[in-house]
Amino acid sequence: MLDKTLSELGKRGERPTLLLHACCAPCSSYVLEYLSKYFKITLFFYNPNISPEAEYNTRLCELERFVKDAGLAVEVDILPSKYEPERFFEIAKGFEDAPEGGERCERCFSLRLEESAIAAKNGGFDYFTTTLSISPHKNAELLAKIGEDMSKKYGVKYLYSDFKKKGGYLRSCKLSEQYGLYRQAFCGCIYSKLESERIKR
Repeated sequence: MLDKTLSELGKRGERPTLLLHACCAPCSSYVLEYLSKYFKITLFFYNPNISPEAEYNTRLCELERFVKDAGLAVEVDILPSKYEPERFFEIAKGFEDAPEGGERCERCFSLRLEESAIAAKNGGFDYFTTTLSISPHKNAELLAKIGEDMSKKYGVKYLYSDFKKKGGYLRSCKLSEQYGLYRQAFCGCIYSKLESERIKR
């Protein structure tokens, strides 16, 4: 679906606006390299799941550094949101022990994509989407379903994507190495961090 959308935009010579939800610099690297050829992009850094706040700030700073240094096809703006960990803990309540990729993660995706859709609507963007699908640990079909639901709810087109395909994830790893990006070992929340630490033992 993404290829079809990009092909149609290319034929029409259009460069629409895109609000791109970004979780971190490594996941954003390839996505920005790829999509900046087709869209005017604003990165939306809304991730209340990230703990602690120092980790949140580190990821935001790395994202800003990559955008500054990467030499992308177009200028990319960054729209950081207020740090609201209480919102994540509210939706995660009762699902603290859910496995990574389970119900807690689905609720977290919904929270972040809904805020992205709201920001896209308020900002008059043509499309919104997320970098999350580049991760081999994220279910692109689930993200697309949530994105579609939010698109219908708020009246902004969702850009369907699975950025891990066509070597996207491997390219993000190479770009992370090239720019010396901080690459965290867990998704972001305290529960994923604990699970990551358990696996390492």
